[in-house]
Amino acid sequence: MKSEATSTRAKGGDRAAAQLPQVTHPRNPGMELNMDWVRATQANTSAIERRCSALPGRRSVKKDHQAAWLLKAITMIDLTTLAGDDTPGRVRRLCAKAAHPVRPEILSALGVGNITTGAVCVYHDMIAPAVETLRHMGVALPVAAVSTGFPAGLSPYHLRIEEIRESVRAGASEIDIVISRRHVLTGNWQALYDEMRDFREACGDAHVKAILATGELGSLRNVARASLVCMMAGADFIKTSTGKESVNATLPVSLVMIRAIRDYYEATGYRVGYKPAGGISKAKDAITYLALIKEELGDDWLTPDLFRFGASSLLGDIERQLEHHVTGHYSATYRHPMG
Repeated sequence: MKSEATSTRAKGGDRAAAQLPQVTHPRNPGMELNMDWVRATQANTSAIERRCSALPGRRSVKKDHQAAWLLKAITMIDLTTLAGDDTPGRVRRLCAKAAHPVRPEILSALGVGNITTGAVCVYHDMIAPAVETLRHMGVALPVAAVSTGFPAGLSPYHLRIEEIRESVRAGASEIDIVISRRHVLTGNWQALYDEMRDFREACGDAHVKAILATGELGSLRNVARASLVCMMAGADFIKTSTGKESVNATLPVSLVMIRAIRDYYEATGYRVGYKPAGGISKAKDAITYLALIKEELGDDWLTPDLFRFGASSLLGDIERQLEHHVTGHYSATYRHPMG
């Protein structure tokens, strides 16, 4: 079976070239805060939930088509470790898995060359071993770092700004920042806009993903408005969650954020990426999210430049499903370790 999901990252090159995001569209420069647009933004919760409840059964794919979608999903995973007991050795193993996420014999049976995940995502202290490992392997794969007092975002403001700068200096080419939820909950949109602009400026050439922590924002309307304000302030991606909240990525939240992205693109001509994170661990769920992106935003967003999964265990389930497609048998989880 031939698939669209071929190798998405070139090998070789120096450290800087290997770590720059592979972007084929103009970067979102942001715009002035438009409060009329923000206040006019609403969310019809019952209609959103009806739309999302029908999607999984209506967009089911099977056999070769399913395998092709799963291979594409792998290329959009930010393979993540954000544990308090992370070590350089664990991160090196994670990078090796990101560079070769599927066993060669499975890819060969599918008629596909090597693929990689979309990026590796770590805490600041683990940037150096991640960058060095990928450089040593000759794999041009971005390293993303969580920042700004992740996951709560409540550290002193000047320290959050400096944390971004330190992570960029350490070699991270993507920065996942957390917004101050209180700005959303109190309707202080100017404060959220100013904060996001400062974070974007501190990132420099590194791309910034704005984590909204949607499970803590109170309503879908707040999610829609926060998405819009962050894009106005120059976010390259908007992201659902830190993965540490009690409620993380959901289809209704995703639909709201995706439609905000579509509205922003139609108004400005700039594409902003989307990253659902937390709780996405099954291959069938990954296909549902990809179907939602295809229907709402189109094929242009089905690339690592504009869509990522924030996940750690998702890859293992996808690899098991691919092995079942090739052999007709499910394998044990231990045959598909993350490192």
